[in-house]
Amino acid sequence: MASSGSRIAIIAALIANSVIAVAKFVAAAITGSAAMLAEAIHSVADAGNQGILIWGLAVSKRAGGERYPFGRGKEVYFWSFMVAVMLFIGGAVFSIQHGIEALQHPHEIEGFGISVAVLSGAIIIEAGSWVVAMREFNRVRGSRALWQTLRETKDAPLLVIIFEDSAAVGGLFIALVGVVASHLTDNPIWDALASILIGLLLAGVAFFLAFEIKGLLIGEAAGRRERAALRACVLAHTKVTGVGRLLTMHLGPEEILVNIDVELAEGLSGEEVHQTIEEVEEGIRAVLPAAQTIFVETDSG
Repeated sequence: MASSGSRIAIIAALIANSVIAVAKFVAAAITGSAAMLAEAIHSVADAGNQGILIWGLAVSKRAGGERYPFGRGKEVYFWSFMVAVMLFIGGAVFSIQHGIEALQHPHEIEGFGISVAVLSGAIIIEAGSWVVAMREFNRVRGSRALWQTLRETKDAPLLVIIFEDSAAVGGLFIALVGVVASHLTDNPIWDALASILIGLLLAGVAFFLAFEIKGLLIGEAAGRRERAALRACVLAHTKVTGVGRLLTMHLGPEEILVNIDVELAEGLSGEEVHQTIEEVEEGIRAVLPAAQTIFVETDSG
């Protein structure tokens, strides 16, 4: 469910950014706006990033084989991390550098109407892409708080798309304000400052995404609710008297490794122990369908 939702959001963002990038480049060539060029490069970077995410989702589904015994699910986290890096290098650094150059060598902004039309249209298209991403995210979020879910989600591609789209809409508003302010004051400094602000916005988003995805690359555990439900499920088994160490790790957005120590009732035969372990594993999968790799260690007294 998570990966299919991510793919829909990624494809919507890819189409939106590809269309917008062409329009922005045309407008930047006509107007000479630094903020418009920064936004054009931003859209190209975003479109490239979405291509990387699609690739990451595809390779993460491949069989691991002997070389990757736990599968290749974490590839999607690696490529999502690379998107954060590219967002910083390809978007933030360029926008800030171009804005500084525009401050040092200001020039008149032409084609005010074209800039406003392109930026306004881009805002509408990006907002539509953002709505698609948030719709998919809300399906996963349920009744949980927004910020809590953003911090706890293991679906890195969807997280990237949400923040990319949010930064895109925010950057477009900044660019629009910069162009309008430059036109009204007849001072191109506002356009240059807008380019720098866009770069700072992208840098902030890139650092946040890199920080969040770093934890998934290292190996984050399942959420507290999932771990609590898992413990309760195992303890509910009539032949389980206790639960010891519980280790979980996300191998991908929809793949969780579970290692659990259980204490069994005394006097069980070997066959009963084997059957109990199988029932415990079935119960874990019923409560946590993403638990595809399960290790149950027993102490049958």
